[in-house]
Amino acid sequence: MSRARNHLRAALFLAAASARGVTTQVAAQRGLSAWPVPQEPSMEYQDAVRMLNTLQTNAGYLEQVKRQRGDPQTQLEAMELYLARSGLQVEDLDQLNIIHVTGTKGKGSTCAFTECILRSYGLKTGFFSSPHLVQVRERIRINGQPISPELFTKYFWRLYHRLEETKVDLAVVEVGIGGAYDCTNIIRKPVVCGVSSLGIDHTSLLGDTVEKIAWQKGGIFKQGVPAFTVLQPEGPLAVLRDRAQQISCPLYLCPTLEALEEGGPPLALGLDGEHQRSNAALALQLAHCWLQRQDHHGAGEVKASRPGLLWQLPLAPVFQPTSHMRLGLRNTEWLGRTQVLRRGPLTWYLDGAHTPSSVQACVRWFRQALQGRERPSGSGPEVRVLLFNATGDRDPAALLKLLQPCQFDYAVFCPNLTEVSSTGNADQQNFTVTLDQVLLRCLEHQQHWNHLDEEQASPDLWSAPSPEPAGPTSLLLAPHPPHTCSASSLVFSCISHALQWISQGRDPVFQPPTPPKGLLTHPVAHSGASVLHEAAAIHVLVTGSLHLVGGVLKLLEPALSQ
Repeated sequence: MSRARNHLRAALFLAAASARGVTTQVAAQRGLSAWPVPQEPSMEYQDAVRMLNTLQTNAGYLEQVKRQRGDPQTQLEAMELYLARSGLQVEDLDQLNIIHVTGTKGKGSTCAFTECILRSYGLKTGFFSSPHLVQVRERIRINGQPISPELFTKYFWRLYHRLEETKVDLAVVEVGIGGAYDCTNIIRKPVVCGVSSLGIDHTSLLGDTVEKIAWQKGGIFKQGVPAFTVLQPEGPLAVLRDRAQQISCPLYLCPTLEALEEGGPPLALGLDGEHQRSNAALALQLAHCWLQRQDHHGAGEVKASRPGLLWQLPLAPVFQPTSHMRLGLRNTEWLGRTQVLRRGPLTWYLDGAHTPSSVQACVRWFRQALQGRERPSGSGPEVRVLLFNATGDRDPAALLKLLQPCQFDYAVFCPNLTEVSSTGNADQQNFTVTLDQVLLRCLEHQQHWNHLDEEQASPDLWSAPSPEPAGPTSLLLAPHPPHTCSASSLVFSCISHALQWISQGRDPVFQPPTPPKGLLTHPVAHSGASVLHEAAAIHVLVTGSLHLVGGVLKLLEPALSQ
């Protein structure tokens, strides 16, 4: 994605509200409004998104710039220039009450929890996140809701014209992944910072070890600004501690949610999954610190419940969550993360997990959900289907291996394309890869899966069984008959075709026109269609990519596109 597109999007967001009501991750103020506003004459929302897409770097040029990447520090300097061209200065951002969150897994969920807690106090909030699932305007939320198409369109064209008037060479790539050199790190004076769970991801940009990634993520720390982290492995935790000490940033370790629940009723979370508890614990500390510092006009010292000893971090305050905090945690919604849609005989499990640790968490959540399901009353079989795609420099073989214990009957692979042609759907267009590239990658995923199937069907009799990556043995599913090697996987050219085959017309909401000719010509597709048509229940796990989950949501929940 080109620097121009990301910076225009960032500038669009920054100009979309008054100087006292904007956020780069989460902020809260009074006096924001999300009412529709007049837009430019003859300009529709889709026109604005199509124009935004023209700023995407094409796939060939993207590879060239990656090879020639220079000093990443220049990206932040360039961001200041883009900010000035949009009509703002860094000093304007200093006036905002911002909560800045980074991490590998869970930063979006943490922000969603935090924002909902602050809204439960009656505060007006802004929330910027990336990527979007269905529509690009989801990245900018006011009071919990994506900004309106009219508001997006108005400010997009206003900023586009400003940038056109001062046009310069736009040949440098910038990728917004959070951390030291991310464009959001132009924020100099956040109220509080947070670090969610760290793991291996974006290795070509952040480094190939968790310690290197921790150094990058710790780049958001600011002198004198309190920061909180969830429990991390010893190596990255030490890196975060050293990074904070170098700039006199007070860094605290979050107590567990169990510690905050002690002496009170259990906390109910709006997001499913055991891993969401650490995100909620971090969100409580961020909201608690933000509220305290606002009460003390930006000061307010964090009182650790345990001082730091040797390598240990001081423990953040242990407090009883207020009724507003409990309400915020319970009401949190965050689409595409541990989300369940029940539609007749079909149950769709949607989770955008795309790192080894997040896929392990996804597997635990999926298996727990299957254990607690209601047994179907019909006489047909229960069928489990995996819909998967992975992008970027992630290791699909490693991710697929972690998914094997779920014992899927079918594994389906497709690119993150809603339809074969996305010309009528600007929000889902991506010019940074070619169609050939994404289809070849899906075929590679299928090959990895088939290889894993063969290994499972012909185990090494002399080796000990591998440990379950998904947790305790109590979560083991009832055994399935072994699959015939390579007979349970399929590749489709787009998400729509994959969903048509999986649902077999049995989803009451997803009712596409007649399936395209040739959809069932493959023997596995033909025989599998009969199994799916007769199944008493179909459990579909969609994972591996947030963009894949977004495309599925667009088709299963049409209201999200309106």
